[in-house]
Amino acid sequence: MSTPKQFASHGDMEDKVVSFEKLSDNAYAYTAEGDPNTGVIIGDEAVMVIDTQATPVMAEDVIRRIREVTDKPIKYILLSHYHAVRVLGASAYNAQEIIASRDTYDLIVERGEEDKASEIGRFPRLFRAVESIPEGLTWPTMTFDGFMTVDLGNLEVQIMQVGRGHTKGDTIAWLPEQKILFAGDLVEYQSTPYAGDCYFREWPQTLDNLAEFEAEKMVPGRGPALKTPTEVRQALAGTRAFLTDLYTCVNQGVAAGKDLKTIYRETYDFMKPRYADWVIFDHCMPFDVSRAYDEVNGYEDPRIWTAERDIEMWKELEGN
Repeated sequence: MSTPKQFASHGDMEDKVVSFEKLSDNAYAYTAEGDPNTGVIIGDEAVMVIDTQATPVMAEDVIRRIREVTDKPIKYILLSHYHAVRVLGASAYNAQEIIASRDTYDLIVERGEEDKASEIGRFPRLFRAVESIPEGLTWPTMTFDGFMTVDLGNLEVQIMQVGRGHTKGDTIAWLPEQKILFAGDLVEYQSTPYAGDCYFREWPQTLDNLAEFEAEKMVPGRGPALKTPTEVRQALAGTRAFLTDLYTCVNQGVAAGKDLKTIYRETYDFMKPRYADWVIFDHCMPFDVSRAYDEVNGYEDPRIWTAERDIEMWKELEGN
């Protein structure tokens, strides 16, 4: 760790190979080698898109692939949470409704502008064509508390919150008859969980709640579509292991009276042999350890990341 690393994902500029996979007659997964995923649900009358991509230009590729399999109108956008990389492509779909949990709406009010500037700074490749994003933020037109259903035409989509984890507003979509789960960033597969805005102590229980669905297929927030119950269980277990390992290291460091930079270096060295091959490991680790350190020290809710705070934190933890 003697050579300073490029900030966040500034070293990740190679284009990824996109996959658009059919999980059932109604469900598709848009994935790209660990980039943020988009889910697609198609009923007899309408289409729902779950997470929009980072810019309208990037969303156009999702729309093109949807149009290869259906001409049904894209009536609904579902935001699994508030992060800019998930929501700022929404305008491309011209959807009738943008659905989010009330908690997600509240987070957009509280920190949406700061998060937008922060994430655009972190992900130069994902925010190519950033000029295509309309001014302002992506605002939900429909909010819910806890649970709602949407009928896409002979297909009921259950939308719900099952606990806090990646954020306090995390939202999943569930096709109960097909046992297909769209998990958002509550679950990652072969990809590092971003935990900078998370609830470390609650996230494992939320994963247990997801396990109770006994999903047979899953679209995680990042990583390939999961097509068997075994892969679903592996993704849940892997996400849990990463969070538990990291939080335990940080908790032990705080208990020993160590400062944040020392804890970061020790936690990084512990986690690297286990998880360094997961996508965006080096990007996530400083943010994840910073949040864990805050939570151990009594910050129940995540502090707001700004573009300025991002850079200051990175220099503190990754500088020599």
